[in-house]
Amino acid sequence: MSHTVGVRQAQKQKTRQALLDAGLRLLEEQSLSSLGLREVTRLVGVAPAAFYRHFRDMADLGVALVEEALGSLHVMIRAILAEQNGDEERIEGTVDAVARHVRAYPAHVRFIARERHGGVRPVREAIAAELGRFVDEVAAAFALQLEADGWSAEDIRMLAGLYVDHMVMTAAAFLEAAPDRSAAADADASDAPAAADPAAADRAAAAAEARIAATARSQLRIISLGRQHWRDA
Repeated sequence: MSHTVGVRQAQKQKTRQALLDAGLRLLEEQSLSSLGLREVTRLVGVAPAAFYRHFRDMADLGVALVEEALGSLHVMIRAILAEQNGDEERIEGTVDAVARHVRAYPAHVRFIARERHGGVRPVREAIAAELGRFVDEVAAAFALQLEADGWSAEDIRMLAGLYVDHMVMTAAAFLEAAPDRSAAADADASDAPAAADPAAADRAAAAAEARIAATARSQLRIISLGRQHWRDA
């Protein structure tokens, strides 16, 4: 009996993940507010009624995607803050980690970037809540040093918010620099040589990513300099 229950539970989880994966795939080309439930179930190959065994509605699926997209980042952020010594190492570690995450999970990053200010309120609130947790974690790490330097809790959290906002902005910039494989497949060589040539598209994307990384590091250095002199203002 327990084996049967375990098999059913595994199948239920498999279907739930398939719905999430289908939703994420479809959201690469549209916003959540325009995505229909039947589009998702059709892609998975299940009846629309099966959707409601896993999610209340499309907003509920969107909130689950937020948790999937941002949940793992907490570990990454804690690792950056704990393992890097000194501002320059932390800056390098932050930019490198964001770039790696965007390369590994472009669809998740695109979803967060689009829906952060999108038309589905529960999803906006879920994204804001997760980003707020990031701010709390960064603030807790900074407080170990900054409280001793006379910083108030309010100012520490403000600084942490700057770092988190910068990470989100940098992730969106890296995403825009990534080569568009679908465009490369559809492009006419005479109209878009770079898009039609994957190698050329990769070189252009690498150059753009290098520029974005350099800009992101410079911006973080400015924030770091401001932090060092904040108490002098």
